[in-house]
Amino acid sequence: MAWFFTDENITSDTYVISGENARHISKSLRMKKGEELTLVTPDNTQCECVLTEITAEYSAVKITEKKQCENEPDVFVTLYQALPKGDKMDYIVQKCVELGISRIVPMLSARCVSRPDAKSIKKKCERWQKIALQAAMQSRRGIIPQVSECVSFEKAAQMSLESEKQIIFYELGGEKVNKILDKKPKSIAMFIGSEGGFEQSEVDKIIANGGSPATLGKRILRAETAPLAALSIIMFQTDNF
Repeated sequence: MAWFFTDENITSDTYVISGENARHISKSLRMKKGEELTLVTPDNTQCECVLTEITAEYSAVKITEKKQCENEPDVFVTLYQALPKGDKMDYIVQKCVELGISRIVPMLSARCVSRPDAKSIKKKCERWQKIALQAAMQSRRGIIPQVSECVSFEKAAQMSLESEKQIIFYELGGEKVNKILDKKPKSIAMFIGSEGGFEQSEVDKIIANGGSPATLGKRILRAETAPLAALSIIMFQTDNF
């Protein structure tokens, strides 16, 4: 997909693309002068462009149209994801970005089996951010969702207070999402457990913060399936599907 993000807002009618994006245009996509692509700026402006020059190091474009990107959901959803085993987090990040997540916060809950050291988790977060970028380009997002540093469950619970609604998806039961979201919020924090789910004390912590336990039905979903199902339901209930 010829859909790219810039690090700066564009004020003129021309722009020079450099770095990895330029190499992707010339080597991977093999684009030619006269072909069209889209640039999305940090202020959520969608710029329709025509390639005027292509080299191995940079590509120049002429901007033919500017408009506000309308591809973003109108609810800001943060996923607080307890680290699963193996490379499941790669899949979770990719698919949640496609489905409209705004931010992803990896966290260590009581039942996490995967507990990488500080150096390892830093590298993982950097990889997840790259996956988020690639997924945002592929799905034509208006933003690149941020993958934050890995935090403790306690820190995640504190961070979630920034959101208007907090929902913890619990395998031992809770309310249906449509009842929790009877009024459309501007921001939602959703908590998803690892393979072992959550401790009752963790659920109680979110409830004490004003959050709600939620159910995904009578079936037990895998750690990499639950966040996708939960996010899909939230997007549907907030009229973003």
